[in-house]
Amino acid sequence: MEELLTAHFWVAVGQIIMIDILLGGDNAVVIALACRRLPPAQRTKGIIWGTVGAIILRVILIAFALALLQVPYLKLVGALLLIWIGVKLIAPEDEGGHGDIQSSDRLWAAVKTVIVADLVMSVDNVIAIAGAAQGAGEQHQMALVIFGLLVSIPIIVWGSQLVLKLMDRFPIIITAGGMLLGWIAGTMAHSDPALVPYLPQDKGWHYALGIAGALLVLAIGKVVQNRRSPPPASAA
Repeated sequence: MEELLTAHFWVAVGQIIMIDILLGGDNAVVIALACRRLPPAQRTKGIIWGTVGAIILRVILIAFALALLQVPYLKLVGALLLIWIGVKLIAPEDEGGHGDIQSSDRLWAAVKTVIVADLVMSVDNVIAIAGAAQGAGEQHQMALVIFGLLVSIPIIVWGSQLVLKLMDRFPIIITAGGMLLGWIAGTMAHSDPALVPYLPQDKGWHYALGIAGALLVLAIGKVVQNRRSPPPASAA
């Protein structure tokens, strides 16, 4: 119980909520598209049940991820994936939207669509949340994951539009989110069972690798962003 009152536990909770908001924008779009043909009286039910089902599946996936992260070298793989996800957050590719999401006028068909689509799109969330939960102590990892996801549900379902508007107005939020994923990648790599015998396991190295991961994501993201930016038009 004492660990629930420590700073690192609540820092991890904050990280999970921020990750779910930043990486959950597409989920809100999927929910809206899948439920758009439902009768107005059933739309709220479709959104709620679809979200509940998706969250339950995500908790199960994260439980497996937490177990797998104890296998040597898998944290390194997860760290590389998080760096890639962080770069994509800072320098997103042009995508064609969600035109392939099928809507339905039947409640449970719409709920199934929400759950399946969320499952396909949740790989990044699962890796990032499992990584954030690593810093909270082994005894409370799953409780932390469930708590963080539960807190994020109303934010995603009802506050997603506000969050998206804030991101449009303050792009620094996106950059900070990408750097957060880099931080988690660095700290995750530091505690990989294969590297533990070779790296000092003290807070100095933990923070140093976290900062290195955050700066790496920022640097790669900016390089990719600059390469994709169209060249300035030359004066006639």
